[in-house]
Amino acid sequence: MIGFLFTNIAYASVDTFIHNVNRLIINPLITLLFALALAFFVYGVLEFLMNQENEEKRSDGKKHMLYGLLGLTIMFGVWAILGLVLNTFGIKDINPETGSVKLNDYPGTYPQVGQ
Repeated sequence: MIGFLFTNIAYASVDTFIHNVNRLIINPLITLLFALALAFFVYGVLEFLMNQENEEKRSDGKKHMLYGLLGLTIMFGVWAILGLVLNTFGIKDINPETGSVKLNDYPGTYPQVGQ
């Protein structure tokens, strides 16, 4: 009887751990990377516009704009591919917008006490 409880408690703690890592670490990190890529692009635009007479600075500004756009494009592309895969396979337990992951019960688990 006690062994059945530990299986469900361990499973619930893994689910909670994954949710907390996703909510507290991964999602803020993704937001930070989007913000950094956007800031890098804006910095490149400002560098390009403020240094019209200096060709080397303008070239650096172009590079910063290109790298910022490249970073944003890659991140949006990954986001789109993730959405496409989740919708294609009908995966409803992962929501990238809210960062929630719900693990399904695996075969061989028993209902928790009180269910």
